[in-house]
Amino acid sequence: MIRPIMRDPMFLAVPSAQAAPEDKQTAIDLLETLQAHLNHCVGMAANMIGIHKRIIAVHTGFAQIVMINPTITKKSGPYEAEEGCLSLAGVRKTVRYETIEVSYQDMNFKTHRQTYNGYVAQIIQHEVDHCDGILI
Repeated sequence: MIRPIMRDPMFLAVPSAQAAPEDKQTAIDLLETLQAHLNHCVGMAANMIGIHKRIIAVHTGFAQIVMINPTITKKSGPYEAEEGCLSLAGVRKTVRYETIEVSYQDMNFKTHRQTYNGYVAQIIQHEVDHCDGILI
């Protein structure tokens, strides 16, 4: 189900709770909502569709993936970036890392640990910030 985009900064500033198997429909809705906005959006967190759960969806350039309960476990190569957000107007400066390692669960709640670089790493960092209630 494609859901409306949450734009309330007070709501978005609340950290999200850990997701559980009963939150799988939220992950599906998040993925479908991202797919509906791919012409101007490359990542989303569940709070952007009004649900405070640690679930993100990311467009990797060739596919969209869902990460449940993502945690960045390593990061290297800091750089300054400017980012926009579907939920907020304007562009803001922030510090991102060129390479990150992420621990997360897939849609079947199987745990993975993977390294990401470049733009995909930047997208993941932005969405994990959303999960933590950090707005840039």
